Amino acid sequence: MNDPVAHPGPAASGTAAAAAAGNVEYRVAHLHDRLAAEELGELGVRAEIRAGAIVITGTVPSAQCRETLLRIAHEELAGLTLHTDVVVAETTGPDHAEEL
Repeated sequence: MNDPVAHPGPAASGTAAAAAAGNVEYRVAHLHDRLAAEELGELGVRAEIRAGAIVITGTVPSAQCRETLLRIAHEELAGLTLHTDVVVAETTGPDHAEEL
């Protein structure tokens, strides 16, 4: 007896994988747009697809900025593997004189 349910062949599953990869690229691009447009205005942060995960790197001016960045990244990239290496720049003045 024939099975009335269609089963995707290798070509169809390859198309699904390509569509999923395109969806990830779209979501990363949307993250970049959102970071640039919202209150952060953060353009010094990079988000890249590496080995099936999203890697976010860069430097931000404050811990609050870093927290906002991570919150937005988790909202936009929910369900994806996310690795972050975002550094807070030290902007406070020195507390003592430099000895030469």
